[in-house]
Amino acid sequence: MAASDLAFDPWDPAFLADPYPAYAELRARGRVHYYEPTDQWLVPHHADVSALLRERRLGRTYQHRFTHEDFGRTAPPPEHEPFHVLNDHGMLDLEPPDHTRIRRLVSKAFTPRTVEQLKPYVRRLAGELVSGLVDAGGGDLLTDVAEPLPVAVIAEMLGIPEADRGQLRPWSADICGMYELNPSEETAAKAVRASVEFSDYLTELIAARRKEPGDDLMSGLIEAHDEGDRLTEQEMISTAVLLLNAGHEATVNATVNGWWALFRNPGALAALRADHSLIPSAIEELMRYDTPLQLFERWVLDDIEIDGTTIPRGAEIAMLFGSANHDPEVFETPDQLDLSRKENPHISFSAGIHYCIGAPLARIELAASMSALLEQAPTLRPTAEPERKPNFVIRGLEGLRVEVA
Repeated sequence: MAASDLAFDPWDPAFLADPYPAYAELRARGRVHYYEPTDQWLVPHHADVSALLRERRLGRTYQHRFTHEDFGRTAPPPEHEPFHVLNDHGMLDLEPPDHTRIRRLVSKAFTPRTVEQLKPYVRRLAGELVSGLVDAGGGDLLTDVAEPLPVAVIAEMLGIPEADRGQLRPWSADICGMYELNPSEETAAKAVRASVEFSDYLTELIAARRKEPGDDLMSGLIEAHDEGDRLTEQEMISTAVLLLNAGHEATVNATVNGWWALFRNPGALAALRADHSLIPSAIEELMRYDTPLQLFERWVLDDIEIDGTTIPRGAEIAMLFGSANHDPEVFETPDQLDLSRKENPHISFSAGIHYCIGAPLARIELAASMSALLEQAPTLRPTAEPERKPNFVIRGLEGLRVEVA
């Protein structure tokens, strides 16, 4: 079924403000819809999205099996090459065996024990950031708390000096612009520039860590490379950028999306303030309720059939995470914010081999900032309606101004 006659419009401000009614219409109209403006097949149901994330006939890349020409696709313009070199060597955009090899090396830094050891640092930093917000009587929850916490944590893990961390978020924002649907040439130019600058910085950092290794993740990746575990320098650079980008983008947006949802649902917020033991289930529910990553793409490597419709090799499938997380077949009263929801199989961290390797760390960061805000700023409230970013795929706010009454 074509989606052109539906309310799905990822460039419409009204849709971006609240895409969930359009998702309900998509789900009601069928299991798969061809969307001509992006030349993609939209999949809105939870069961289908969950299954397709594990489907080996789909891939994040096709270049391990086909050339652009064989796959019926046009190669990216040469001027975009720095972005694609950086992006295409990260494990999120690789398939086995390369994905398996890199993920095995990186997963050593994300074992339950390693992540658990980070808890005191994360909690201390969250407490300090919230204290600063409270002392100032308020501020922007995005720039004062949500953003600096995960950036500092992943930078600390990688061994990026504190003095250099201010560059990371702008680079990340410019690179992530390319993950939106049909990015403009201006967006591409920013992403290319950021890719070059970020890569150059990491090349210098790798050289410095070779001379003086530390106990950080970057030193560990260098050691694996130098011991011949088949990790190229480009893979090291791409892995570090992926960890920095993915390691904070979702957490930043989950924090501000979550708090804005709480402010708009005062009954749920009051229940959370009265019972901090709700924090773990509240985090899962807020990730589900307003999903920070709305869409995840896969290439069709071999023909696949969905509900009687054959999706041919060379097509692209767009799995709608935000829609899947509001599917009434899986979630009772999905449009209601229920912080004590018991069964919550949301797919905000994806699934299958590309399941978010940093999900346990993200949960620790979200819990730390939420705990600190509930404890130190129990009267926190917004001072203005926030402006939503003009993005669809990565869903977030431009800022969230708050005050401590």
